Amino acid sequence: QVQLVESGGGLVQAGGSLRLSCAASGHTARWNYMEWSRQAPGKGREFVARISGSGESTTYADSVKGRFTISRDNAKNTVYLQMNSLKPEDTAIYYCNSGGVYWGKGTLVNVTS
Repeated sequence: QVQLVESGGGLVQAGGSLRLSCAASGHTARWNYMEWSRQAPGKGREFVARISGSGESTTYADSVKGRFTISRDNAKNTVYLQMNSLKPEDTAIYYCNSGGVYWGKGTLVNVTS
């Protein structure tokens, strides 16, 4: 069993930055890939970014490519999502997951214009 807790969300103006964190505890699977996804109000959940277990490989949704960076620190069992040049359409609840199996409860990001 893996527990995931997201943090770092908040209110930010368009063009600003936030860094989200996802702390894993329990029976951590350090070599699982980790993902960030998001769900905007009234919309379905969408993929944002993925990082391999080693951290060497990353994948991004086209909508965030060049603005968001996913990283991980396996020594701290934490995955990060650095979000720059935020847009109002980035407003959503952001979730992390481990291997597509374990999910956190999310953190809200609200970008105002």
